[in-house]
Amino acid sequence: MTASNSSVHPVFERRESEARSYCRSFDTTFTSASGSEMTDSTGKTYIDFLAGCSSLNYGHNDPDMKTALIEHISNDGIAHGLDMYTDTKAAFLETFEEKILKPRGMDHKVMMVGPTGTNAVEAAMKLARKVTGRSNVIAFTNGFHGMTMGALAATGNAGKRGGAGMDLHGVTRMPFEGAFGDNIDTLSLIEQMLDNPSSGVDAPAAFLLEPVQGEGGLNAASKEWLEGIGRLAKKHGALLILDDIQAGIGRCGTFFSFEEMDVQPDLIPLAKSLSGMGLPFAALLIRPQYDIWKPAEHNGTFRGNNHAFVTARVAIEKFWSDDQFQKDIARRGEIVKAGLQQIADMVPGATLKGRGMMRGVDVGSGDVAGAICARAFEKGLIIETSGAEDEVVKILAPLTTPDDVLQKGIDILTSAAAETLETTKIAAE
Repeated sequence: MTASNSSVHPVFERRESEARSYCRSFDTTFTSASGSEMTDSTGKTYIDFLAGCSSLNYGHNDPDMKTALIEHISNDGIAHGLDMYTDTKAAFLETFEEKILKPRGMDHKVMMVGPTGTNAVEAAMKLARKVTGRSNVIAFTNGFHGMTMGALAATGNAGKRGGAGMDLHGVTRMPFEGAFGDNIDTLSLIEQMLDNPSSGVDAPAAFLLEPVQGEGGLNAASKEWLEGIGRLAKKHGALLILDDIQAGIGRCGTFFSFEEMDVQPDLIPLAKSLSGMGLPFAALLIRPQYDIWKPAEHNGTFRGNNHAFVTARVAIEKFWSDDQFQKDIARRGEIVKAGLQQIADMVPGATLKGRGMMRGVDVGSGDVAGAICARAFEKGLIIETSGAEDEVVKILAPLTTPDDVLQKGIDILTSAAAETLETTKIAAE
């Protein structure tokens, strides 16, 4: 991706930390957004295939959520209530219970945590250790679970881990499905390691994984593999933590990414699009028998964003009261898949990754993928890369993107890929 010179507004270069990242690829100042499009200070409009890294699954400024939030604020509704009881929290919990949990046969408790996904993961790891009395958590190659120290220990990316400044521990890394190629059965390998009392792997408190690895290259666990991990967790007395922060809330086609698989996660970290509108909101779903916290044993000043309760309730009522939205996601996912196949056909050895509307194409090179995304941005499309070497061009368009806008974005991406590959070919010659 391109390097930013912050020419759009010198205050960013002068005053903002060097930790900033996305702006280095998208070097313009955005001023407004609606649906699946963002507009910058020059008046140029971009199609958004990033969607706040899946924090805006329902698009920018959904009118119904916006109206409800404005009404709540105008009526002096509660903005901040720690974890006190509020009418907005009650309404959200009742809606979540009736529209999400009960139809799926789930009885999980909802734990409000700090406002980001990494806090939900931290809470899950802490609780698994508290429940089991064990410390070891099994995480997986290419997994990403957050940037705070516990979640970072479970994250595989070397660059992210390098920012810790100290040793990260408490985690044993195992190979995700396909990590060693299609001919290596990683599930069997993991089982052999755990069954061998001399393998050196301590009895695990939990297995922690993403059903589809968002930052790790859109590696999607198969039904058989994920169900196998679930069986191993039960066999070894460990809790199963399915991190649905990026893959959930409809991104993979169903509200939870694992719904079509016969697994019963004990703990489910949620965040990103949980609020429905990009407001900070994270939660941990807990099977009731494991909800053994003492009061305030895990807390946070901003657990329970009442503004987010308002928009999250509207999102659930609007999109998850029947199966129409799920059908729309399936149809749009096929549009995305077909578009990515066009790019894959241009690149020898390229492969499609992910599922639902969490898809990408592995073009085999981070430089090529980055150049494609940079060219797409010049042509009016916001899109990023993924994978260990940033080799995957990754589409995270809002799930609500109209078909014509979705196709226009795919056409821009396909054109950018063709131009980039032609330029690369000429340079090579």
